[in-house]
Amino acid sequence: MRAWYAGLAERERLFVNIGAIAAGVLILAGIVLPLNRGIMQARERVAHKQGDLAFIQQAAPELRAAGPISQASGASLVVLIDSSARESGLGKSLSSSEPTGDGGLRIRLERAHFDGLVAWLARISQQHGVRVESAEIEQAGEAGLVNASLVLKGA
Repeated sequence: MRAWYAGLAERERLFVNIGAIAAGVLILAGIVLPLNRGIMQARERVAHKQGDLAFIQQAAPELRAAGPISQASGASLVVLIDSSARESGLGKSLSSSEPTGDGGLRIRLERAHFDGLVAWLARISQQHGVRVESAEIEQAGEAGLVNASLVLKGA
């Protein structure tokens, strides 16, 4: 490589040097900077999630002590799940629900936001004593969206 470079005319060396500098700048701008930006965004998300976790861990004993709030209206599990899913912004994602033989409810959510799904499950558990007996959750293409099959059981 050195012998080839030494054999170039002065003008050709200038072009090679400029090309090497331009390639270095393009590599820096096209690869390194977007990776660095992605790393910084991931660090911010992790810090935010750690703050959320600390808040939840701090509030958990208080919520456990309060216990589940019984459902005052006496509505069925189907009605409760349907209405609470709509209130939580998951109404469009709720594609099916069918009672199981043991008083539970099998539901299917399509392209639901994972964070919203988890928050909704926590809310119905705390407020109505509904528990998740089984769950199958899979990614639905875009980041943050999932398809979920859940079996829920009332208190």
